[in-house]
Amino acid sequence: MHNFRRRVLLNSFKMADLLILVLSFGVATIIVQQSGSASLERFLAMRISVLNFVLFLGLMLFWQSLFTFLGLYYSMRLSSRWSEVIEILKATSIGTVAMFVFASIFNVVVITPLFLAVFWVASSTLTILSRFILRYFLGRVRRSGRNLRNILLVGTNERAVQFAKTIINKPHLGYALLGFVDSQWISKGAPNIQQRYEMVNPKNLGDFLKDNVVDEVMICLPLKEYYDQHAVITDTCVEQGVIVRILADFFFSQLAHARIEYFEGSSILTLYTGAMGGLPLFIKRLLDIVISLSLLILLSPLFLIVALIIKWNSPGPVFFVQKRLGLNKRIFNLYKFRTMVENAEQMQKELEELNEADGPVFKIKNDPRITREGRFLRVTSIDELPQLLNVLKGDMSLVGPRPLPIRDYKGFGQRWFNRRFSVRPGITCIWQIDGRSDVSFEKWIQLDLHYIDTWSLPLDFQILLRTIPAVLKGRGAS
Repeated sequence: MHNFRRRVLLNSFKMADLLILVLSFGVATIIVQQSGSASLERFLAMRISVLNFVLFLGLMLFWQSLFTFLGLYYSMRLSSRWSEVIEILKATSIGTVAMFVFASIFNVVVITPLFLAVFWVASSTLTILSRFILRYFLGRVRRSGRNLRNILLVGTNERAVQFAKTIINKPHLGYALLGFVDSQWISKGAPNIQQRYEMVNPKNLGDFLKDNVVDEVMICLPLKEYYDQHAVITDTCVEQGVIVRILADFFFSQLAHARIEYFEGSSILTLYTGAMGGLPLFIKRLLDIVISLSLLILLSPLFLIVALIIKWNSPGPVFFVQKRLGLNKRIFNLYKFRTMVENAEQMQKELEELNEADGPVFKIKNDPRITREGRFLRVTSIDELPQLLNVLKGDMSLVGPRPLPIRDYKGFGQRWFNRRFSVRPGITCIWQIDGRSDVSFEKWIQLDLHYIDTWSLPLDFQILLRTIPAVLKGRGAS
């Protein structure tokens, strides 16, 4: 009966998503045309076409498979609504791009750029709204004591008790706590929980699973101290087909993300900071290529003017090329418009005692090596524009920690500074819009690490938008 209800609920989700797909397709078709009645007629005519009908069935199958692949039909009890929103936006974005490719191949006239934009907005909005409504009704059902999953917590430490309090105080999650698995009670708090729930001896776990309805087992023990127990409990649960979850956020405290990968029949737990592969990074790289190439073409007249000014006013090359450290400390040539005299790097050794920056970086507010036109190029950040070439080549990204010279890297005093090399460097980042050169070195590194640990595409867009006024005001530039 329980599995039957789950299948009914799952099929309800799938039917709702397909209905939204059809509705969004129809709305987009109607809106992009000048006349509503004519649009409806065209839409109905398109459905009558056998080829279009078959292609639309293929689109429905792809849409459903995409939602399944991204986990939108898995249990969301322990996921926030906002994480579900992100996955929905991923799915509708991929689906819209796929529709564009599909339209290009089969020459579907009605699918125009405006159509795709309306379709994406409609499908995203309606899907998110439908999931919120379903979450609301599921929450009400679960509060009434239905659609519950029986869970057993392994451990009686503070983390286990805190997790127990969470699922007890949030009945909309739909968990019924059966008890705890441990040889003795460890937590000194919550005596009411200790008295209310059963405590199962680890030796008797197999018998308890056999004699009771248990849907999930959550292991709340630190892996380092209880590795053997983890293995035994996992084997016991898997043997009887019970789902095992591990509350893992307290034994890898400095690692932001983890994921399971598979290689030659073996499972690999990958731990990393920031983002590691996947669709978001693919989109980030795609945007880097499109935007950098577009800006290079659009700004080519400005490049020519700046090059002529530099050559006219001071001897030496137009571009300043310097070795910098990129992703995982790979060395690459960084390009900038030259803003200093030709032998500026040789002169730096003589000016070390005038360094005004803390940490290993070198900065002088009124650097005597800067040329007259170079000062203007720096204040306006025009000197950074050639780095669009680095972005196009893949050495850099539009947004990311600034690439450091080898000299500055050699002065690093803390190993944790090196974590900033776990992502591609960028033209702009958080510290660029938060004071630029006025930010202390330690604050600079902290902002870089904060960016790495919280990275998302919306964060990149936010930084890019905030960079424009920061550059126009010349705040903190030197």
